[in-house]
Amino acid sequence: MADSSSSSPATNKLWGGRFAAGPAAIMERINASIGFDKILYRQDIAGSKAHCAMLVKQGIIPAADGAAIQAGLDRVLAEIEAGQFEFRVDREDIHMNVEARLAELIGPSAGRLHTARSRNDQVATDFRLWLRDAIDQLDIDLKALQAALIARAEEHSGTILPGMTHLQAAQPVTLGHHLLAYVEMLGRDRGRFVDARKRLNENPLGSAALAGTPYPIDRDLTSQLLGFDRPTANSLDAVSDRDFALEFLAGASILGMHLSRLAEEIVLWCSDRFRFIRLSDAFSTGSSIMPQKRNPDAAELVRAKVGRTLGNFTALMMVMKGLPLAYSKDMQDDKEPVFEAVETLSLSLAAMTGMIGDMQVQNAAMQQATLGGFLTATDLADYLVMQLGVPFREAHHITGRAVALAEARGVRLDELELSDFQTLHPEIRQDVHSVLTVEGSAGARQSFGGTAPDRVVAAVAQAKARFL
Repeated sequence: MADSSSSSPATNKLWGGRFAAGPAAIMERINASIGFDKILYRQDIAGSKAHCAMLVKQGIIPAADGAAIQAGLDRVLAEIEAGQFEFRVDREDIHMNVEARLAELIGPSAGRLHTARSRNDQVATDFRLWLRDAIDQLDIDLKALQAALIARAEEHSGTILPGMTHLQAAQPVTLGHHLLAYVEMLGRDRGRFVDARKRLNENPLGSAALAGTPYPIDRDLTSQLLGFDRPTANSLDAVSDRDFALEFLAGASILGMHLSRLAEEIVLWCSDRFRFIRLSDAFSTGSSIMPQKRNPDAAELVRAKVGRTLGNFTALMMVMKGLPLAYSKDMQDDKEPVFEAVETLSLSLAAMTGMIGDMQVQNAAMQQATLGGFLTATDLADYLVMQLGVPFREAHHITGRAVALAEARGVRLDELELSDFQTLHPEIRQDVHSVLTVEGSAGARQSFGGTAPDRVVAAVAQAKARFL
């Protein structure tokens, strides 16, 4: 006689004790996507309304049924937005939840809505519509961060701090110039999203399951009604393509990296070693044990988020990498990475915009930091080249000796005497001291894209025209 416990659902070792109902419960849970794809409800209903209008116009379904469907879909939308709609796991996804409720509201006419389409082209359409809206909102958020950076750059067009390479003091730069570098990065991020939006703005609806449909549909009409530029050209590609999501996630990862770099600067600048800026309590936290601490937690959290965004890109790439044409159920895992990335970026952009507006620039600390590191050494080399005609490599060597001399005496370059300089090159004149101040150094960088304060003022005006 067999052990009765081996067939008991509650103790079935194959499926685990958590799933008391056995395989059916597990299948329902792994198969259902309503827990996350309900976010697509507006796009799903908009797609259904456009599809219905096309079916009526083409004489594929009766006008009376079309009118009932349209009214029913409006009611479903109202119920969802009023919080009165029951999303049911047994109906798997947003498409079946909407369609089932439509049938409850208007009866058999609801069954005509799915004519000449499949959930394969339906979800591809919904997803593109949702991501298009998300990109539009992210562009607004990116523009707001650029505006905050540009405003602070304009305010600090002449504020000088050490520019760095290898995190070592290198040359004097203006804070405005430094902040405008991030404006350029964000501008490229916006451009990537704009490009991605153009490529995703094609309409899969009407591709059906994979091969198209024998009904006399008008895909140009549904494209027009939904704001797509054109229908997708190949039905197999239309239902199985997720390049648009991958392209978005790739751009999102680059944006996340840019935000992480800016966040790292804020963390450094807030530190006791720099003290270049101060964040208010709105963007700082204290320590549970050390009462003196002010931690730039908002910046640190933004810095961390790129890992999740890049992980989302990698996750979707792995989902798609081995799939044959056309649709496979693997692709149900396409949406959560995108949804999470959009939410993460939206929050990060809001936090960063707030921090840029909030940060209090500590001019005195920045000025003090420019006094070390021999920041004007390159200016001495440039003086030798431009004023005395010394070849740059020789000028570089002379300057290195000047730095060594100043370092040995414990003074700055501009504190060396003229006689000291003349021991290095006899033709150096008194005017050498005028090029060795940090103000003179920054002001001399007049080349296009340079750090000179008047260049920054011009760059601010150009950035406003380009981005705002």
